[in-house]
Amino acid sequence: MFKKIIFMTTLATLSPSWVSAADDARAAIHITANIPNKQFHVQPRNPDFGKDEVMHFNPVTRKLTPLRQTFDVKHTEGSVHAYLDGPSFLYNGWNPILLLISFNNVVLNATPQEVVDDATSTPGMQAEMVISAPIPLTPLQTGLYTGDITVIFDAVPRVTL
Repeated sequence: MFKKIIFMTTLATLSPSWVSAADDARAAIHITANIPNKQFHVQPRNPDFGKDEVMHFNPVTRKLTPLRQTFDVKHTEGSVHAYLDGPSFLYNGWNPILLLISFNNVVLNATPQEVVDDATSTPGMQAEMVISAPIPLTPLQTGLYTGDITVIFDAVPRVTL
């Protein structure tokens, strides 16, 4: 009888660790915090902007709906310039769709240009980015189109003479 009691006690002692190991769950959590510098920042109001945007096709006008996003802009020591880093089009593997990107009503290209002047950017402001396909699509332009666009914003220091 004594041997049976010891065996049962040992089993009861080990059993909870086996049971709890089977019930463990793990979750990997990736955390990012973007804290803007008080001198310069250009960031979209919607933190999810640019992750999975969709331009819907209008069959009547044969155009894609534009994307619009408001950005918070501030540079306390000068103006803000912007330019495109690479091509700006959607592509389905054989037929491109040209995209027009503007920021604060300035059409962007590969050359840096002023999008917010010194006086406006110093206190901070909101500016709109618009991405559009300005040319109606042809009947040959069908299928799934994708594209990646990179806009670079430069903090241009104030020029004092």
